[in-house]
Amino acid sequence: MMYGTQIVTQRGRAAVVLVLAVVALAGIAFGDAPASPEPERLNDLLTRTANQTSGFLDQFSDVKCTEQVRQEKLGKDDKVEIKEDSTYDYLVILTNQAGELNLSESRIPVRAAKPDRKNTPMLLSNGFATLFLVFHPYYAEAFKFTLAGAEIVGGRALEKIRFEHIPGMKSPAALALRGREYPLELSGTAWIDPQTGSIAKIEAGIADTLQDVGLKSLNSEIDFAPVPFPDSKQVYWFPAQARVEVETPRQHWRNLHQFTAYRKFTVSTEEQVINK
Repeated sequence: MMYGTQIVTQRGRAAVVLVLAVVALAGIAFGDAPASPEPERLNDLLTRTANQTSGFLDQFSDVKCTEQVRQEKLGKDDKVEIKEDSTYDYLVILTNQAGELNLSESRIPVRAAKPDRKNTPMLLSNGFATLFLVFHPYYAEAFKFTLAGAEIVGGRALEKIRFEHIPGMKSPAALALRGREYPLELSGTAWIDPQTGSIAKIEAGIADTLQDVGLKSLNSEIDFAPVPFPDSKQVYWFPAQARVEVETPRQHWRNLHQFTAYRKFTVSTEEQVINK
C-alpha cells in the first residue's frame, strides 16, 4: 500500500507530496553486505535494527500522542518572517489484511493555526516521524549501508550508519507533483543503539536532483526518545521531535514537530444482533 507523507504549501498552488510505500513481508533477509571494513558487524546491526523496526510498528499503532507543530516561513539570512503554531491529537493506524500492511496517519486538530492576513503560503509536513522505515527489511537491498563510526550521545554509545539510495532500485519515497511521481534518492545517517537496534536519531535528505521540478533542497532531522509503559517490559524509542526544511528557488520553509504525552490507544467494538 502507499503511505502518504505530505509536504504541501498551504494556500498556495504548488504541492509536494512524499509517498512512502510500506510492505510487510516476513522472512526477508538482507542481501550481501556492502563494502565495509567490518561487514559482519554491519550486517548484524542492520538485522537487529530491522527486527526492532518491525516490532516497533506494532507498538507505534497502539499509542497516541500530542503533536505540536510550528510552521515557519523564512526570509533572507534564514530570518523567520511568519510563524504559525498548531496542536493535534496524533496517532498512526496499522492494519494487516491479506498479508498487506496498511499504515495511515490521523491528526485531529486541538488548536489550529490562524492564517496571517497576507494569506502567505506555508508548509504542511506530515509523516517524517516514520522515516525509520528506511531500515525496514523490504528496502534493505535498495540502499547502501556503511558504518560511520561511534558517537556518545546523551551518555550512550551509539553506532552511526550511513545510508544512500541505490539509483534505479525501489525507493521508499517519491515526489508527487502535478500528477507525476519522481523517486527520491534519500541519503542520510542514523544513530543506533548497537545492543537493541533502537534508532535514536535520523538525518535524511536528497541531493540536488529535483531542481528541474522546483525542489532545491529537502532536509529532515528526527530525534527519538525511550517511552516506557507500565504494562510492557520492552521499552521502545518513539519520535520526540522532527525538523523539516524545504527550499525552492523562491521560497524557504522550516517546520518543527514535537511529539509528547504518549499513551496507549485501544479501540473497542460491540456487535449487537437484533431479532426481528
